[in-house]
Amino acid sequence: MTLEDKIALCSGENFWETKKYEKYGIPSLFMCDGPHGLRKQEDVADMLGVNESRKATCFPAEVTTAGSWDPELLAEIGAAIGEEAKEQGVGLVLGPGANLKRNPLCGRNFEYFSEDPYLAGKLAAGFIRGAEAQGISTSLKHFAANSQEKSRFNSDSVLDERTLRELYLTAFEIAVKEGKPSTVMCAYPKLNDVHCSDSKTLLTDILRTEWGFSGLVVTDWGAMNDRIEGFRAGCDLNMPGGSDYMEKDVLQAVKNGTLPESCVDDSARRVLKLVFHAAETLSKKAACDYEAHHALAKRAATEGAVLLKNEGGILPLKQDAKIAVIGDMAKSLRYQGAGSSHINPTKLTQPLDFLPDAIYVPGCDERGDTTDTLLTEARRAAQQAEVAVVFAGLPDHYESEGFDRNDMKMPAGHLRMIEAVAGANPNTVVILLCGCAVECPLADSVKGILYMGLPGQAGGEAVADLLYGRINPSGKLAESWPFTYEDVPSSEVYGKTTDALYQEGVYVGYRYYDKSGTAVRWPFGYGLSYTAFAYSDLTADGDSVSVSVKNTGAFAGAEVVQLYMHAPQDGLHRPLRELKGFRKVFLQPGESRTVTFPLTDRSFAVWQDGWK
Repeated sequence: MTLEDKIALCSGENFWETKKYEKYGIPSLFMCDGPHGLRKQEDVADMLGVNESRKATCFPAEVTTAGSWDPELLAEIGAAIGEEAKEQGVGLVLGPGANLKRNPLCGRNFEYFSEDPYLAGKLAAGFIRGAEAQGISTSLKHFAANSQEKSRFNSDSVLDERTLRELYLTAFEIAVKEGKPSTVMCAYPKLNDVHCSDSKTLLTDILRTEWGFSGLVVTDWGAMNDRIEGFRAGCDLNMPGGSDYMEKDVLQAVKNGTLPESCVDDSARRVLKLVFHAAETLSKKAACDYEAHHALAKRAATEGAVLLKNEGGILPLKQDAKIAVIGDMAKSLRYQGAGSSHINPTKLTQPLDFLPDAIYVPGCDERGDTTDTLLTEARRAAQQAEVAVVFAGLPDHYESEGFDRNDMKMPAGHLRMIEAVAGANPNTVVILLCGCAVECPLADSVKGILYMGLPGQAGGEAVADLLYGRINPSGKLAESWPFTYEDVPSSEVYGKTTDALYQEGVYVGYRYYDKSGTAVRWPFGYGLSYTAFAYSDLTADGDSVSVSVKNTGAFAGAEVVQLYMHAPQDGLHRPLRELKGFRKVFLQPGESRTVTFPLTDRSFAVWQDGWK
């Protein structure tokens, strides 16, 4: 290839495709968004989910699948998305996202897994393994420290090396080493005054040399800063295509010796490796079972749902109980987020369709607003029922890629609706639908709360199965839920400065709440069940920790066994505890099982100019 063609190969052809060179026998590759389902746009393209895309299974968003604490479930979802990618001619799926939930206001939190890097990394690795096993490439994103949407194109993420290593890089490190993604996507913001696309430290020294990554680095759409520095740093593919941004400058830099041609060659080779791998995978005729994928989406929604409150065992509902269903979201489910991950589902189930004998009134409109007339109807319906089930949370326009939320509050109309219903019927259950933690003053006035997150296209039937106990909820929170936004450690600076200042350091989420003694509404790792579990026989040696878990209740169910390491508090400042292992086990009533967690040096390490 000529030098000019090698340079041009490293920029896309259009919004979703790489360049095709017939004279060299080089095919193009089609890529599309896909952290919880494909968004293949075959006509007008965009990066915010505005234009129509081809139908695909809308799996629950990461906020819900994270609640499963099950990397193998994520692997199944990744495999299913990989099968759909093959059937639709997509060689690269842009996902999963492994950025940390630093602050509840991030508009894209629904697309990320957790506030904890160990959990986020393990779940991302599971997704990657599943998709890559199908021959479909994945893109781990957004590398790195991209935990807010405000000013994401031009802000600078400012944080110390220890915080960067222990929190914001660890999820990516686990996902790279254990999942082995074909590509990594660099983020928009600067990281400590260097654009991620320009950072040799990030893209070569850490990602490739330290972690052993052998794949391609692609920009987020429009994230390339300086193309010459990008080549030097190891940023291979500039997307979207359609321009020749700085290609003449790169050519001149190679010719005058300021940029080694080997940098261009390395990037071109990685592009070729990716496109030829996709061509080989897609050369074989593929079909997939969309009905089976819908069933998997339903299972994922049930396994990720978190039972937050169950006073007096109000759930599961009795089959013959007279219930009232209240809330617009019962007939128009909030099932996914907005932005680049927005999917055109193959089908969509609504909760009301699976609660056919219920009394129904809307209680509010689709924007979360209500009126005295709607509230009067809600009270009347609640009074006629044994149990009132209210659907509430955050409407679509409250959270999305591209902007952050203004506060943690639910719509005033939803809160008024819940208050009215709970006042009319003490047996009130709330189904909560939102992509991140919200303030929940309602918790003290209702008997049950089931958090569904954003449950995907099968969310309607999943809710019904959980309500009636056909499936036992087993999800655990992957993020802390504070009482108020003021309790959040970054609340005083998040979104209030030109740059993203990570002043709280390593004290994010439960690491802060534990250390400061700040009470939370529901802690990280929390979730109830319709059964009960007992732990016994905890043993530990230098290489592992074991514990016996027994289902002591009357329902079959799954428990997430969590291992935390308590660090010494008399030297270097450290969180009180950190997650270092977890395992989900399914147990019949009376059944017990021993769970063993291996330990490594990294289980105990902190970053001090290296892991020590």
